[in-house]
Amino acid sequence: MDPSLVRLVDQLAAIGGVEAISLGGSRATGEARDDSDWDLGVYYRGRFDPAEVRALGYPGEVAELGAWGGGVFNGGAWLRVDGVPVDLHWRDLDVVDREWADAEAGRMHIEPLAFHLAGIPGYILLAELAIARPLHGEVPRPSYPPALRRNAPRVWSSNARMHASYARSHAAAGRVAQCVSTLTVAALQTAHALLAERGEWVTNEKRLLGYAGMRELDDMVTAATADDLQHVCDRVEALCRPVWEAAGA
Repeated sequence: MDPSLVRLVDQLAAIGGVEAISLGGSRATGEARDDSDWDLGVYYRGRFDPAEVRALGYPGEVAELGAWGGGVFNGGAWLRVDGVPVDLHWRDLDVVDREWADAEAGRMHIEPLAFHLAGIPGYILLAELAIARPLHGEVPRPSYPPALRRNAPRVWSSNARMHASYARSHAAAGRVAQCVSTLTVAALQTAHALLAERGEWVTNEKRLLGYAGMRELDDMVTAATADDLQHVCDRVEALCRPVWEAAGA
């Protein structure tokens, strides 16, 4: 890491409540490009005030706790550190503990979040930890809970089936945009189901279809016209159906 980023980690670690800092995203998985930003998870317990991050004086935007929808993704910051783009993510360790307990019991929920078409599962916090590289303090490295592997594919597949079914009503009315968008959500949910069945963590949707071997969806939806939407529905359902049936949805 650049010395300026090392200094930032030290500054963040000195803020009240912060117990650990981790490197995540493509920089942690080895998939980064030269222009990729740096994703840092800021893990805190109890009191944490983003104003102390703002006071460090880096250019950018610092969000308050709960500003990103109030769910498991409860805020963060977009900074420029000596010209380098750095994303910070506030992570409440009490919430991590809760989501971990739920995942161990096979429970899950899905939250809406900007830029995520299919939404995000609460267990995404565990996925982040599983790929993270600790930079300060200690963070747990969860393995994929067996109960979650059994239940998550069914939940995702059930949602995907409903989206695919509803897409047909858009198709019948010739609503191309709504039909294609709904089918895309169904496919992303199916990809989540497949990766959950494999016990593979996923932290966002960017490479989700590729990881699931479903990249052919691109050709299916880009070729859609008002005249052949039912055929597109057929093709997408054929792509997804083996996953749904395996999950018992």
